[in-house]
Amino acid sequence: MIKTNKKPITIITGCLGSGKTTLLRELLKEPQLQNNTAVIVNEFGKVGLDHHLLKKADEKTTLLKGGCICCNNREDLENELKSFLSMDHNKEAAINRIVIETTGMADPAPILFTILTNPLLQHHYYIDSVVVTVDTKNGMLHMKNNPELIKQVIVADKIVLTKTDISTTTEKEMLIQQLKRINPSCEILEAVHGNIDFDDLKGDYRQLSRTVAEKEIPDLESKNHYSSTIQSISFTFHNPLDWTAFGLWLSALLHANGEDILRVKGLLDVGEEGPIVLNGVQHIIHPPEHLDTWPEEEHHSHLVFILRTIQPSEIERSLKAFQYFLGTNIDVLELNAAL
Repeated sequence: MIKTNKKPITIITGCLGSGKTTLLRELLKEPQLQNNTAVIVNEFGKVGLDHHLLKKADEKTTLLKGGCICCNNREDLENELKSFLSMDHNKEAAINRIVIETTGMADPAPILFTILTNPLLQHHYYIDSVVVTVDTKNGMLHMKNNPELIKQVIVADKIVLTKTDISTTTEKEMLIQQLKRINPSCEILEAVHGNIDFDDLKGDYRQLSRTVAEKEIPDLESKNHYSSTIQSISFTFHNPLDWTAFGLWLSALLHANGEDILRVKGLLDVGEEGPIVLNGVQHIIHPPEHLDTWPEEEHHSHLVFILRTIQPSEIERSLKAFQYFLGTNIDVLELNAAL
């Protein structure tokens, strides 16, 4: 299913000083983004751009009654996205894409919640990718001292390493290893002085298949010098699974443990020509997307969970207990204590 009638949203986030504004400034020089892309930023001055569809958002966050932290509604963002729809509808501007740059302290979860739970926004927009910039020189220190960066990495589809030109090979390799432990499904790219092709930052379903397919034998004791409760576990399914049964299992799991299932991402074979793309942050799940074809030759289902406080073995036991109803065998590809 191709989202021809919806406008893609790219979210760019990252720690203060990680280069996200430099990245945005360079991206907006590309012809494909100059005329029909609307940009929402938090501070005009930092961007330093004369972009005709540039708006400022003040991060007015509303906590919904009884909601968890991920269920904060970004009222400012909702209003700006609606205003762009109005501009497009009234022929004031032709808008094909939205780019949102967050503050360095922002948790991306409320942004996703705002878009994915508002019927009007969900009808007109979809999240194409979440891009996180990480300072290669200081990335390990930032992850140790800034919990916001961990949240950003967890929801990332693409991680862009900046300042690689002033970093050592060892610093870069250690950082990449750590980022992959936190989020096994992300794609890691490099950009010096913000130079990168915007096409590389668009959603790419092939990466999940490649990432999981490259996994080696599970390392159940994988740890390092950080202390945290964040862990990840990856599964593969060898046969088409029953989508209805899987949906029931996942719904029950998220209902019981949604706040501690930080991320779920999957490419699932349900016996059709193409797979279903599954993407969620905590208990907020993107509308499942049915692809017409498989992005890679291998047609096995892949599923990745990033967890907090929950033991990955609990997810494994729960999933395997439901295995009969899913109609497929399940293997654990990797289990990591991320931090």
